[in-house]
Amino acid sequence: MNEAATPLWEVFIRARNGLSHKHAGSIHAADAEMALQAARDVYTRRGEGQSVWVVRSSDIIASDLVDKDMMFEPTASKIYRHPTFYEIPEDVGNM
Repeated sequence: MNEAATPLWEVFIRARNGLSHKHAGSIHAADAEMALQAARDVYTRRGEGQSVWVVRSSDIIASDLVDKDMMFEPTASKIYRHPTFYEIPEDVGNM
């Protein structure tokens, strides 16, 4: 089976419990089981992960850059969601 006919899968790895899954890369595989096995072999060779997710790339839906204002502008008008006007006491240190 050639690479063009084999679906592309996105791989997400969770390093340890309590952390979120992070995108690790992409692989080509014929089905979900093969994608999971290939992801494990390629991205967790040294025990880097505790959990692996594979998602067919064609199933991911993302926002378009031209829709940026429509998608994210409403949050800019809600300043109470951004703590930019709070004074942080000096004795707090880094926050």
